[in-house]
Order: sequence, then C-alpha cells, then structure tokens
Amino acid sequence: MIKKEFITLYKEVGKFETKKEAEEKLEAFLKTIEMVLEKKDMISFMGFGKFEVMDRAARKTRNPQTGKMMKVPAKKVVKFRPGKGLAEKVNK
Repeated sequence: MIKKEFITLYKEVGKFETKKEAEEKLEAFLKTIEMVLEKKDMISFMGFGKFEVMDRAARKTRNPQTGKMMKVPAKKVVKFRPGKGLAEKVNK
C-alpha cells in the first residue's frame, strides 16, 4: 500500500471530510512520532505496539561484491515491537 492509498483508507476510517484533511492529520501524527524519537524517547500505544530508539553496535561484515571485510559503524535505529493485540490480528 502506498501513501495515497493509505490516506484514502484513513479518510474513510477516520471519517474525515476531505482527503486533504486526512493527509494533514496523518502528517501531524507522523511528525509527532518523529519528534519523540529524535529526542531518543520511546512511545507506546497499548495493544498496538512500541516505537523506541536502540543502539546498534559497530560490526564487521563482508562486502558481497568484492569479498573484502569492512567495518560498519555504530548507529541508532528505530525499532518497532508489536503489541499483543496487533500481533494476534496479524496472525489470524
């Protein structure tokens, strides 16, 4: 599903009057999540899941094209852990 399709569905489910209104609300929601994660904080939606920033350690890996070993630097990554309710719905 692409963003346009999601906005159309979001408009119907959220009972917004226009697609533009649905898109504005979605953008505000996503921007808010970004702001929380930029502060390295965690956000949890009971029954849906949890977004959190995790540290990924530096590691060595092999370049598949050249076969040479290379270093991958440490970095922060966003991790999503589904909640029980979402996991159960997905696994039906």
